[in-house]
Amino acid sequence: MTTTPTSTATSTQVSTRRAWAAVAVLSASLLVITMDMTILNIALPDMAAELRPTANQQLWIVDVYSLVLAGLLVPWAAVADRWGRRRMLLLGYAIFLVSSLLVLVADTAEAVIVLRALLGIGGAMIMPNTLSLIRVIFTDAAQRATALSIWAAVSGLGAAVGPLVGGFLLEHFSWHAAFLVNVPLMVAAIIAGLIVLPESRVEGAGRWDVTAAVLALVGMVAFVWSVKSFAKEASFTHPPALLALAIGVGALTVFVRRCLRSDSPLLDVGLFRSRPFSAGIIAALGTTFAMLAAMLLLTQWLQLVEGASPIESGIKLIPVALAGAVASLAAPPLARVVGARTVLASGLGLAGIGLLAVGLGPDEVTYPLVLTAMLLVGAGTGSLAIASAMVMMGSPEDKAGNAGALEETSYELGGTLGVAVLGSVSALVYRTHLQSSAALEQAGPQAARAAEDSLGAAVATADELGLPALATDASAAFVDSLQVAGIAGGTLMLVVAAVVFVLTPRGTDISGATHG
Repeated sequence: MTTTPTSTATSTQVSTRRAWAAVAVLSASLLVITMDMTILNIALPDMAAELRPTANQQLWIVDVYSLVLAGLLVPWAAVADRWGRRRMLLLGYAIFLVSSLLVLVADTAEAVIVLRALLGIGGAMIMPNTLSLIRVIFTDAAQRATALSIWAAVSGLGAAVGPLVGGFLLEHFSWHAAFLVNVPLMVAAIIAGLIVLPESRVEGAGRWDVTAAVLALVGMVAFVWSVKSFAKEASFTHPPALLALAIGVGALTVFVRRCLRSDSPLLDVGLFRSRPFSAGIIAALGTTFAMLAAMLLLTQWLQLVEGASPIESGIKLIPVALAGAVASLAAPPLARVVGARTVLASGLGLAGIGLLAVGLGPDEVTYPLVLTAMLLVGAGTGSLAIASAMVMMGSPEDKAGNAGALEETSYELGGTLGVAVLGSVSALVYRTHLQSSAALEQAGPQAARAAEDSLGAAVATADELGLPALATDASAAFVDSLQVAGIAGGTLMLVVAAVVFVLTPRGTDISGATHG
């Protein structure tokens, strides 16, 4: 006979003032993490110019963070449940702080790769525990929904602010500043966390399953790496990626079977029996799938087609974050009026319409059109505050760590899949359309292959060879690929909206934590 695990920290042990201070600390630390995920894109050119990494090393600099993060989210969440969520969170802050400081001695590409891996370890300790601590601090569902809406607003803001902050820092400092900006923020987070965050752990959680942890790590890393490889090759027949996919799926299958048979599983996959929980996870996965790929492509469009500088493109994307932040805060009160199911599904549908507007709009894509579309997408993704609330209400308190890890994994996996699938589709359309360019033939075979790889390479090649027609044709091909990706992403979002609406029980109430 097994004992029912219980969490030692509840909102009855935390004053109202301290509870909302905890939300501020947790949200602010999440802002750092999400900002850090996008700021590297801005710093990478300067870093590459100084360190001169090989093509393979540069890929690892970009990818190792997300690979480590994805692989450790579930194992670290299980450790936090047993060891203490506050302890794990503060350790994550400390690792993030030290890793960021190490950039001062990172004078090789290999050192930066190690540094980024350490940041991934710290990030995996931080991200799920921000959610699980909110879950155990707020037992009142209405307050929890408000807290989660703040969390969602800050998360979206971080992703958009990253390029803006990165652009500003690189105009005044070296690429090291993209890492060092984390230091004072993490110091503040550690001090504030020690003061306001309560400890929380699961009593009677059982032993930590080492075998399951290894399976989760291997499975997620192999799966995410395979998806990234498919995207980079713009092909779904790349042998190493297929092998990694097989290893990843196999390891994750064994992991799930082991968890189902265990009395104290590393991850309670039984949480998916809750329809609100499943709907919330699907919403998170589908949204990041379409959103991150679209934002990546639109950033390229702003810089390479419109000619905006990194900081200008960051500024032009701020309205997206603001729309998402406002919608995140408005979603819970609106859900109390019209229902959580309606708000969540409508938000996802609104984001889908925004992406479709890019794909089905005029052949000449303009910033006003992009801005309108992205405002719709930003406002629509604000409904993810409802998804987070449904994930948390659909899980018992002692499974808050599991729930937080699964939600964060869905965000990470959705973004990775989105960039891979929609990015591959976009690359295929771009390459196909560019091949009909007369200017491409004038460039010569080697230069033509480089131009077909990406719009950035095409623009650089055109400048080197004095072929303005090549840059014009490449820009037109990229716009075509952007529109196709918009149609694919928008259609997917509408499908996800329909699935979430059907899956969410009628009468789901995030303010009262009841559902029928």
